[in-house]
Amino acid sequence: MATIQFSRGMDEDSVPEVRLTRSKSGDQGTATFVFENPKALSSTSNQEITGMYMIDEEGEILTREVKAKFINGQPAGLEALYLMKSVAEWDRFMRFMERYSEANGLGFSKA
Repeated sequence: MATIQFSRGMDEDSVPEVRLTRSKSGDQGTATFVFENPKALSSTSNQEITGMYMIDEEGEILTREVKAKFINGQPAGLEALYLMKSVAEWDRFMRFMERYSEANGLGFSKA
């Protein structure tokens, strides 16, 4: 089971839009996650957002690059950026995304 958390122990129910970029050499890349109305920002959540944790059977991938989006003073979304600085990090991330997409019905399309 692959899941995303913004606070340890609290799975995020909102399924993000994910955009990937990769360098021509293939040794670096970025993944941008956009969550609309995530549970982590709901009025019932009293947990502090400490990062974005991508958790699966291999372990945990962590990014601290998380920004909240507000509309008219109300929380509306989260954007997280994960930087991959090696082929091994890219491959590990792609294995996580395969598991996460299977669990959440995501599809992949090349731009």
